[in-house]
Amino acid sequence: MTIELLRNVLGWAGLFNLLLVTVWFSLFLGMHDRMYAWHRRWFRLSVETFDAIHYAGMAWAKIATWIFFILPYLALRIAS
Repeated sequence: MTIELLRNVLGWAGLFNLLLVTVWFSLFLGMHDRMYAWHRRWFRLSVETFDAIHYAGMAWAKIATWIFFILPYLALRIAS
């Protein structure tokens, strides 16, 4: 695997992951009540707990994307 290929893979993976988090956030805002009702069928969750779980998941996904994809991409971009 060349540095160029690795850089391209990291760049596209980072972009797709950020797009996934954006779609997740948009669905969370637009369909909050439906999503809560759907999850409440399986779990006993308050609205506050449901919101906290989703916000924590989105934060974790964004942080992981930055650490594992975007920052290595930028480092390879700077190094070459």
